[in-house]
Amino acid sequence: MKTKILGLLMVMLLVSCKEEPQMVQREIKQYTIDQFMDNESVGGGSFSYDNNNLLVSSNRSGIYNIYTIPVKGGEMTAITASDSTSVFAESYFPNDNRMLYSADGNGDEIDHLFVRELDGSIKDITPAEGTKAGFYGWSKDKNHLYYGSNKRDPRFFDVYKLSIDDYTSEMIYQNNDGLDYSEMSDDENFIALSKVMNTNDSDLFIYNVKTKETAKINENRSANSAQDFSVDNSTFYYTTDDGGEFSYLMSYDLETKEKKKVVEKSWDIMGSGFTSQGNYMVVYTNEDGKNAIDILDAKTMQPIDLPDFDDKSITSVNFSDNEEWMRMYVGGSNTPSDLYTYNLKTKEQYKLTHVLNDAIDAEDLVNAKVIRFNSFDGTEIPAIYYLPYQASETNKVPALVWVHGGPGGQTRQNFSSLIQYMVNHGYAVLAVNNRGSSGYGKTFFKMDDKNHGEKDLQDCVEGKNWLAEQPEIDGEKIGIIGGSYGGYMTMAALTYTPEEFDVGVNLFGVTNWLRTLKSIPPYWESFREALYLELGDPYSADSVRLRRISPLFHTDKVTKPLIVLQGSEDPRVLQVESDEIVAGVRKNNVPVEYVLFEDEGHGFVKKENQIEAYSRILKFLDRYLKKEYLPVEGEVPKIEIEEEE
Repeated sequence: MKTKILGLLMVMLLVSCKEEPQMVQREIKQYTIDQFMDNESVGGGSFSYDNNNLLVSSNRSGIYNIYTIPVKGGEMTAITASDSTSVFAESYFPNDNRMLYSADGNGDEIDHLFVRELDGSIKDITPAEGTKAGFYGWSKDKNHLYYGSNKRDPRFFDVYKLSIDDYTSEMIYQNNDGLDYSEMSDDENFIALSKVMNTNDSDLFIYNVKTKETAKINENRSANSAQDFSVDNSTFYYTTDDGGEFSYLMSYDLETKEKKKVVEKSWDIMGSGFTSQGNYMVVYTNEDGKNAIDILDAKTMQPIDLPDFDDKSITSVNFSDNEEWMRMYVGGSNTPSDLYTYNLKTKEQYKLTHVLNDAIDAEDLVNAKVIRFNSFDGTEIPAIYYLPYQASETNKVPALVWVHGGPGGQTRQNFSSLIQYMVNHGYAVLAVNNRGSSGYGKTFFKMDDKNHGEKDLQDCVEGKNWLAEQPEIDGEKIGIIGGSYGGYMTMAALTYTPEEFDVGVNLFGVTNWLRTLKSIPPYWESFREALYLELGDPYSADSVRLRRISPLFHTDKVTKPLIVLQGSEDPRVLQVESDEIVAGVRKNNVPVEYVLFEDEGHGFVKKENQIEAYSRILKFLDRYLKKEYLPVEGEVPKIEIEEEE
């Protein structure tokens, strides 16, 4: 399993004014996909009622299951043992060691809530067939939980209150108007609701349960998002970008209706909330694609001191109910996030996980670098750059433009096994945050409205041009890769700019906008109109443009090798999208590979499938981008469909 790069890397020069420079060399190991996927992914972290344990999700078994782990460290104990459907931890119960978790059906996104009883038995507490449920939180008296469900109307989610004694529930808010539940005050008197206006803007409302009145919070068209209520139920907190480019934190007095600006930064404040007792406020900021976390003393609004992790960042936190313990995830672009706990009284800190495979030296993995380049019209485009250690002017490497999902997503400075695997094997990666990406202001975010596959595609082409200018890059070997909307951009690049990129890697990408926009799941109803406003209404005159920008109808233009990866259970990008694009491109006598997983949805979560998918991508790139080995003249690989026996 342990292989090493054939060459040695010069890591520094020792220069003396009298002596010749000496090269100090360090050997860089090259790792297999099995080694990369032997990294563990851990998420969540709910404290038990006695603060002795945390409830987490982990894929150490090859698929996500739930585990417990002592707050001061120790062995993880498996609670579930699913070998098919991923299982995700939601929370310990507030008064005992029962556990709440969620699971869907192999990626179909029809989530249910389950309870793991004290005797080990499992109960589905939202059993309505074909309906989704989501956990909203615990009641202040700790005797109930709140959840949302679309069992009454497939389009809308109502709010329910469920007794944790007998699991009977009652509806406490009926959603007749397509408003989305956001937050509720501890006394249950106020419910924050939102209505999506477009993919950037949303209106925010407060519903008074006693008076049945609904008050609109924002006065102008802007992006508004509920964050939390104060523990005394007097104040509502929300973020807005009204009058500015970035979101800032506001307070709203529920009695006087007075609004005040609480926290503002030069980037988007992505989230905020109080701890259980209200002594601390947590503020998340998206700083150039990286989470920045402030924990403020709620009385002084001054940040408290947090542990220092050098070049790593705290990416998320959560507190115990008594606010004595905090759990943290800490990681970086070259290492997956580990779970820590921190005792705020004793200042003791514990590392609970070591998720990076012991066989991998973190020093061999590449730190992301934020760069910016000017696009065709002068617009500055941010991007995240990974350059292999072995790259140099005398050893130029091939490269890939990576396009995120969305539309409206953002590539973050987070760890990616696939990116690090490709970089470790000699491919530079430029993750382009093209116009229309979130995190860089609302003007930038709106720049791709109704010009998808056009100006945003040109940003990707300019990213390729930037790569080609770098002295360490082989400008004749640059491909494009992306998932979901990024998969669409891959196909758009091969279709509308067929000579710009040398290969394409399409992971479950949209290829027919008319069909995709018409097949939106009913539970996306509140978001459907916003998508139509940004992308176009398939039932209107927009259909002409949507057909024009759909690669499926222009496959005759594709001339470069292509690999397509798809999950059969995907409810967002249907399998037929990939089936048809593969068939269409093959007619051009172009090399096409197709990898289909029968037990995955929108994204691959099972390690076995990730190993297969990522190894197939690398083999494809080695063959057609590095051109380490090529088919004999006239050979075209057959469509390959991976099916379970």
